[in-house]
Amino acid sequence: MSIIKIDMNSDEFQAELEKTVRFTDKVIKQFNWVYNPETEINEGVQLGLTRNKLMYKKRFCPCFMVEEIDGKPQSVDNRTCPCTPAIEKEIPESGTCHCQIFCTPEFAANKRINLGMQEVVHQHSRGLSAQECEHLISKTELDADEIISLLEARNLGMVQFKLVDVREHMEWQMGHIKGADKLIPTSSFFNTLEESKLSKNENIILYCHVGSRSAHCQRMLNDMGYSKVGNLTHGIISYGGEIER
Repeated sequence: MSIIKIDMNSDEFQAELEKTVRFTDKVIKQFNWVYNPETEINEGVQLGLTRNKLMYKKRFCPCFMVEEIDGKPQSVDNRTCPCTPAIEKEIPESGTCHCQIFCTPEFAANKRINLGMQEVVHQHSRGLSAQECEHLISKTELDADEIISLLEARNLGMVQFKLVDVREHMEWQMGHIKGADKLIPTSSFFNTLEESKLSKNENIILYCHVGSRSAHCQRMLNDMGYSKVGNLTHGIISYGGEIER
């Protein structure tokens, strides 16, 4: 198998996870940041940092692809936690880093308020028409509600596509979108892609944790001649549908 599998229950992983939590605690204290109020986001990023430390010997940001350059693993955009883009741009301007584990106190306070609201943004009771299915499946960027609607339509035989998870095997085990067809991890992307036997002419939708790795994979597939590739813009953390574990 080309997929790299890491045992989260191993003593080695758990020991490294403890070090990672101490590391993120230290980062929080150093920069006067706070953790995201959504603990699942923090735990997912800490697990990803631990995985990358074991795989690559560095805490590369788990939301970005790692490539081998001159025989050494390097994160796309030089994303090593705490990464320079987060320190210099993302947190000062947006209140949170790309992975959303680190936040300003003000961002976290506002998010707690939003999490407490019972506002319904989209409704799915109507379903999609054939024309709406055709429009959605042709989009290059989709939100979580659109994915939910497309999965419902696919179950009814109204549209065909492959939903592909490009996170790592460990993340897939922790929880993946119900209805996902393939796991093609970014750490073994090209080998696993070959094994997946995806057609260059079929509809494909990619997703990852927050949308960065899947966007990167989307560009690579486009360059390889895959003509119908969409991306879940904000990743699985934005997904309100059913998750399988």
